[in-house]
Amino acid sequence: MTPSPWLNDAVSLVDAFRSGTISPLEALEESLAAIASSQLNAIAHLDADSARATAATADISLPFGGVPMGIKELEDVQGWPQTEASLVFADRIASNDSIQVQRLRAAGAVIAAQTTASEFGGINCTRTKLHGATHNPWMQGKTPGGSSGGSAAAVAGGLLPIASGGDGGGSIRIPAGFTGLLGLKGTFGRIPRGPHAMHPPLTVNLGCMARSVRDTARWFDVCNGFSPYDTLSLPRVQNWEAQLGTMNLRNKRVAIVYDLGSAIVGPKQIAVLEDLAKFLVREAQLQQVDVHIAFPQGGLEWAMSNLIGLAGELGDRYPACEGDLTGEIQLGMRLAQDLSITSAGATELFRADMNFQMAEIFNQTDFIISATNPSVSHNCNATSRLNRCARISVTSTTS
Repeated sequence: MTPSPWLNDAVSLVDAFRSGTISPLEALEESLAAIASSQLNAIAHLDADSARATAATADISLPFGGVPMGIKELEDVQGWPQTEASLVFADRIASNDSIQVQRLRAAGAVIAAQTTASEFGGINCTRTKLHGATHNPWMQGKTPGGSSGGSAAAVAGGLLPIASGGDGGGSIRIPAGFTGLLGLKGTFGRIPRGPHAMHPPLTVNLGCMARSVRDTARWFDVCNGFSPYDTLSLPRVQNWEAQLGTMNLRNKRVAIVYDLGSAIVGPKQIAVLEDLAKFLVREAQLQQVDVHIAFPQGGLEWAMSNLIGLAGELGDRYPACEGDLTGEIQLGMRLAQDLSITSAGATELFRADMNFQMAEIFNQTDFIISATNPSVSHNCNATSRLNRCARISVTSTTS
């Protein structure tokens, strides 16, 4: 047995399986032992027996053959709790795997644990009435961010080498920034969200919390591609991992806009980002350009777009279930009661304006470097809206 859980990336773990350094069952047992002794509260459900059976017969020739993985609480795994991280659905069980989970299983993954998330993915920390607070592995008592906070804590904390995530308004990127991981929000529709995917708010993408770029590339190689169960999913793109390091970025245009025109970013964060941005520009030989960014401000419109799906999910359980919801979701549902078809129309006008503004910006530049989070991680039990730490974020026209 190995003396500790696998702390390198998932790709190197597959290589170790193939060289005979460690077996899939040994790697799984070390992850299970680490989970059992962890104080991070990153795991919502553990399926140890099924994972052991899969690991014992893993095909290590497959892309993720034998790799123990976590799946975010908001994503379906057949036979596992389907709670949406909410007390309201504490007893519900998923009847099928998500498309992403199906593709990971086909690639040899050992689906072992469900990772904690914020309720309905609604806020940027991971703290619920169902599971309590998830901790940041770098400092107990601080949030790992959200909504993919459990996946981030599990991967950064050494419990699992890789785990799934989802991102609508930062739910992969925020916890990646808080925990030192790679967080990629791919192009909308790149990885299908079905079956039973709701299209609004047209911002939610699936992906992973990873320890390396090549892990994320392999994940996208495995999981991307059209599915008829998600009519907005995109055609398959191949060779993400094979093409790493082959793109010549020389003279590509880059804009460095730390606050994206409106966020409040702390001076310490800007100083760190400035050094990182200068390094990237110099090493990749990018051409720095100035771009004016003035996105339309749409707090109400953003809320409206998300609340449509939430209201549908709760159905006639609301308002009787209000006491089971976290404070932020309670507030959102009260807001939803006052919204009208006029508000829905304003949301679509906001979406059209935002899409136009983004297109205008990317007519002038190929990349934007900005802060993922404008401040440091706060107390994981805080009830106020959390600020966000400043790690670098690179936005491009496609991913």
